[in-house]
Amino acid sequence: MAQSKYKRVLLKISGESFCEQGGFGINAEPVRKIAKTICEVRAYGSDVAVVNGAGNYIRGAMFARQSGIGRNTADYMGMLATIINACALQETLEKMNQPTRVMSAIEVSAICEKFIRRRAFHHLDRRRVIILAGGTGNPFFTTDTCAALRAAELDADLLIKATNVAGVYDDDPGKNPNAKLYDKLSYADVLEQNLRVMDHSAISLCRDKNIPIMVMNVFKEDNITRAICGEKVGTVIS
Repeated sequence: MAQSKYKRVLLKISGESFCEQGGFGINAEPVRKIAKTICEVRAYGSDVAVVNGAGNYIRGAMFARQSGIGRNTADYMGMLATIINACALQETLEKMNQPTRVMSAIEVSAICEKFIRRRAFHHLDRRRVIILAGGTGNPFFTTDTCAALRAAELDADLLIKATNVAGVYDDDPGKNPNAKLYDKLSYADVLEQNLRVMDHSAISLCRDKNIPIMVMNVFKEDNITRAICGEKVGTVIS
């Protein structure tokens, strides 16, 4: 078996990855596919940390606008939803015999641990996958920013943003069939062109810590394992 080029990988998974495209809530098959991919990455030799979103349930900023509920409360509701997704993924991984811990930035002691950096390293050293839920624990920050923050805190060699498109385009490929797919971008390219791949705060943090970002389609089989073994997949931001 080929070996991963990266000692430690942080995988950012959108909440929409937990359900069928355009659906709501959690569907078993998409979660199994995500778990299988994570097990494969672990088998290739990389430590794996996961940050998951909650767009399959709620997006704080959008929900606040639509409902009239305050943004602070709406964002905390989204953080709680990330814990729901994280627990589903943990159970699925452990049925595949991959030891896993859910660590949350907000305390829900009955079902997950509080995120403590040293404890996270303890789990990684014991070949456990860690799922980092609850966002940053603060409103007004997205899970993309959380992913960049945790990648920096855990000394990750690579941040993979798993999406439902092939990579970063110069326009929305769902609306423009002639949108151009980028193979490689610099952090400055993303910021200057205002490419909406991740929040600017997330891009800036990865730039400051020199953490490369790979953006790719999580639903295309073997994309992530090919990428960690050095093949050219999706868009690389570095």
